[in-house]
Amino acid sequence: QVQLVASGGGLVQPGGSLRLSCAASGFTLNYYTISWFRQARGKEREGVSCISNSSDGSTYYADSVKGRFTISRDNAKNTVYLQMNSLKPEDTALYHCTTGPSCRPRPLLHLQSNWGQGTQVIVSS
Repeated sequence: QVQLVASGGGLVQPGGSLRLSCAASGFTLNYYTISWFRQARGKEREGVSCISNSSDGSTYYADSVKGRFTISRDNAKNTVYLQMNSLKPEDTALYHCTTGPSCRPRPLLHLQSNWGQGTQVIVSS
């Protein structure tokens, strides 16, 4: 069974950091383009980051997180990470990792698969 499991969320103060993990079961993650999407209460889902399955491992970041978030892979652990630094209250959301065809020009919501249950991030003092 193909499954993505997101974890690592929690409560953090503004300016703090969290590292989200996206673990795969049933398939090898490095063959896939992986994206992180988030949905805040009352808002639409937003694609925040993406890492390509191409040899150059090209990445995408939404303007709202550029310079603060970093996406990476650990193929040995079959896991993709999202390092989130300098967190802001507006980063509060449910975060999902997904598979999709491309990061360019940005990960497209309607083309994503394997959403999983997500992990909640709350940034609050």
